[in-house]
Amino acid sequence: MNEISFGTLRLSILPTVYEPAEDSFLLATYASSIAGGKKILEIGCGSGIVSLSAAAADKSNSVLGVDINAAAVKCARENAEGNGIKNASFIESDLFAAVPSGSKFGVILFNPPYLPTTREEKLALEDENFTYDGGESGLETFTEFASKVSDYLAPGGKVAIITTSLNKGIEKTIAKLESKVGKTNILAEERFFFERIALVEAVKK
Repeated sequence: MNEISFGTLRLSILPTVYEPAEDSFLLATYASSIAGGKKILEIGCGSGIVSLSAAAADKSNSVLGVDINAAAVKCARENAEGNGIKNASFIESDLFAAVPSGSKFGVILFNPPYLPTTREEKLALEDENFTYDGGESGLETFTEFASKVSDYLAPGGKVAIITTSLNKGIEKTIAKLESKVGKTNILAEERFFFERIALVEAVKK
């Protein structure tokens, strides 16, 4: 088990749970700025770093984190307890499947699996594969998310998502969010040797 720190949080990372990296920190920094008693949903909560950053930012925020990986849900719950955070809860869910019907959120956060992955490149352990595998386009999970996200957004609600320059992912993400949600902007970027990752925000029409 690994341990990391982010802001005031100390997090333990269980095996088969995505260990926070630059993409996580980019989204968690955004989450740390959310205030005003917002109702927040994180899809793919992993260790809980983003959800717990949003919860710690304002105790009047209410945060629900979901993940398809049961180990991630367990990890996030333990990290909430370890950091004394009471305003975040975590459940197992494949995207929105277990999110209560009719729920509306002011902010929805997602760091999706965005690596273009062929059948031959898939990881042997399914729980780990969920973390990275964006399908051959890199956008398969995001596309399913984008088709449903507006149904869970309150009027004027915001979506914040991480995407990559690989396979024109940034441009495709912006175009999809513009069509499904509303006005979309790049808020921050990190550059690496072979790619850029971007934090993209869309505001519901």
